[in-house]
Amino acid sequence: MEQNLLDTIDLQLLDALQRDASISNVALAERVNVSPPTCLRRVKRLTDGGWIERQVAVLSTDKLAASLGHGLSALVEVSLDRQGGEHLDAFEARVVAHDAVQQCWRVSPGPDFMLVVQARDMPHYLAISQGLFTQDANVRNVKAFFATKRAKFSTTLPVFPIAF
Repeated sequence: MEQNLLDTIDLQLLDALQRDASISNVALAERVNVSPPTCLRRVKRLTDGGWIERQVAVLSTDKLAASLGHGLSALVEVSLDRQGGEHLDAFEARVVAHDAVQQCWRVSPGPDFMLVVQARDMPHYLAISQGLFTQDANVRNVKAFFATKRAKFSTTLPVFPIAF
């Protein structure tokens, strides 16, 4: 099979693993109707080929907030004065290196970046904001939206046609 092509079994494996990466190889093989050695070989090929970037544990924000402090999620729009490639790359490198920045997206049109920032509380967010935005002379505008409720959070990507 060509490296860039995925068959139905590959798609089933990817779908199952993105929903629960802790599933045993035997259970995964049974779910997609292949032998365990075939399943293991295919998962290794999908990983080596870059289809599976990494396996992680998704933590409960509510449990962590109760244990570590209230918890504050901010969606932040950032516009820069100068949008040359080197300026975009420099800002991006600074924000992706910060642990509080969960996601960083270059977007168009509108702001240059959309960030998802996790902070303990408002004073912590203000400290993050000072370090990432206020002290950067190239940051023209910052607009933060603070989450009041998370209606949906998913890490899964659709691998089969989406039904509406």
